[in-house]
Amino acid sequence: MDASSSDSKYHVVLFPFMSKGHTIPLLHLARLLLRRPNFIVTVFTTSGNHSFIANSLSDTTAFIIDLPFPQNVPQIPAGVESTDKLPSMSLFAPFALSTKLMQPDFEKAIETLPRVNFMVSDGFLWWTLDSAIKFGFPRLVSFGMSIYSSCLSKAVVEQRLLFGPESDDELITLPQFPWIKVTRNDFGSTFRDSEPSGPHFEFNIATITAAINSYGTIINSFYELEATFADYWNKENGNKTWFVGPLCLADAPRVEHEPRKKPTWIKWLDQKLEQGRSVLYVAFGSQADISAQQLKEIAIGLKKSKVNFLWVMRAKDPEYGDESELEEGIGDRGIILREWVDQREILIHQSVNGFLSHCGWNSVLESICAGVPILAWPMMAEQPLNARMVVEEIKVGLRVETCNGSVRGFVKWEGLKKMVKELMEGETGKQVRKNAEEYGEIAKKAMEEGSGSSWCNLDVLVDGLCNPRNT
Repeated sequence: MDASSSDSKYHVVLFPFMSKGHTIPLLHLARLLLRRPNFIVTVFTTSGNHSFIANSLSDTTAFIIDLPFPQNVPQIPAGVESTDKLPSMSLFAPFALSTKLMQPDFEKAIETLPRVNFMVSDGFLWWTLDSAIKFGFPRLVSFGMSIYSSCLSKAVVEQRLLFGPESDDELITLPQFPWIKVTRNDFGSTFRDSEPSGPHFEFNIATITAAINSYGTIINSFYELEATFADYWNKENGNKTWFVGPLCLADAPRVEHEPRKKPTWIKWLDQKLEQGRSVLYVAFGSQADISAQQLKEIAIGLKKSKVNFLWVMRAKDPEYGDESELEEGIGDRGIILREWVDQREILIHQSVNGFLSHCGWNSVLESICAGVPILAWPMMAEQPLNARMVVEEIKVGLRVETCNGSVRGFVKWEGLKKMVKELMEGETGKQVRKNAEEYGEIAKKAMEEGSGSSWCNLDVLVDGLCNPRNT
C-alpha cells in the first residue's frame, strides 16, 4: 500500500452481528486495519454489547458507537441484545430480523462521521447494504464461515441434491467435489425443505441477496487451508472473496499473568504441565442447547476416560445430575467451569493437547493456530460441514461416535470415552496432532506482516478501496 505516503486518513466502519462468534473476528480485523498507516476504525454496536467490545479494543484507537437495540420485539425478552442471551436458538430468526429496526439510527450516526471509505458488516445485518448504497461507500460482508462450507452449501442447493435420498443419513456425492460425501443431516432445515418458507427462510434470502450485491466477502481463513475451494468460489461466483485470516492471530498473545492474578484455570493448567500431564479442553460454544441427559453422558465419558480435562459449560446449561459424584470420581484430574474463559489462552497452553469441540469456525481456527487436534462434535448451523472439513479434508481431528451413526445422533459415554482416548493417546490421534501442528505453522506464515498471503490479500483489498486510482 502507498497509504503511508499520504496524509489522508482512511475511515473504515465495522458492524458485527450481536453474537460473540460473529463479533470477535471483526474486532480482530479492527486491529489488523489499525496496524496500517492512517487508518481510522469505527465499530458500531449496542449498549448491551458495548462493554465486551470496549474491553477487547481498550488498547487501540478504535471508536465505538452505540445504537439502541429495538424494544418490544415479539418473542424477544426485554434486555436481550446478543444471541447467547436468547432463551432458545429457535428465537434466532425473529432476533436477527428485528435488527432492521436499527437502520434509521445507524444512518443518522453515519451522517455525523467523517467520510467512510468502506464498511465491513456482518452478513446477518443484510440491511446495511442499503445504507452503504445510500451514502456511497462499498460494503464488504463477513459471515465468519469457511469457504469450504459455503461451497458445499452452494453445491447441494444448485443441484437440489438433498431431495433425492430416502434417509437423512444417506451419503450424497457432490458432482463438483466428487471425493466429498455429505448427508441431509449436515444441513439446516431450510436446506432440507423442498418448499421452504417462514421467518428463517426470509432471513436467509435477504442475507444471500445482500451478499451477492455487496462489493465482496471477507473470509476469516487462509488460502493455504482451503485453496481448492477458494479457487472454485472465485471462479464460479461474481462476488469475490478475500482470505485475510486467521484473524485470531491479529491479537497478540497474552502477557504473562502475575502469579497472584492468574485465573484458577491457568493455575490448574500450569500444575498439569509441571506434572507432565496432557489436558483435553472441552467446550461447545455459547449457542447450542445440550440436554441434561447428554451432559450426563459427557460427564461419565470424561470420568471413565481417565484423561485430564478442562470443561467449560455455559451458565445456563442444565444440571447434569449429581455433580458432586463426578467430582469425587475425578479428583484433581478434571476441572469444570461455568464462567467466561479466554479460549485462545487455554488452547495455546503447553499442557493442552486436544479439544472436544462443537466445531464453530472460530474454535476450529483457534485450535489449528495452536496446533491442537480436534474431537469434532457438531451441534448446529454449518458446524457439521466444519466437522467434515476437520476430519476428512484437512485431517486435523477425529469425530465423536453417535449411538446410531447419525450426524445428529445421541452420544453415549462409551463412544465418547473411546474417541477421547484415541485422540489423546492413540496412533490416529498422534497423526492428526502432527497435521494440526503443520497447519498451525502455515497459518502463522499467512499472517506475517508484509509477506503473508492473508496480510497481502488485505493490503490489495484496502488499497483498491481507498486508492482506486492505483488499481
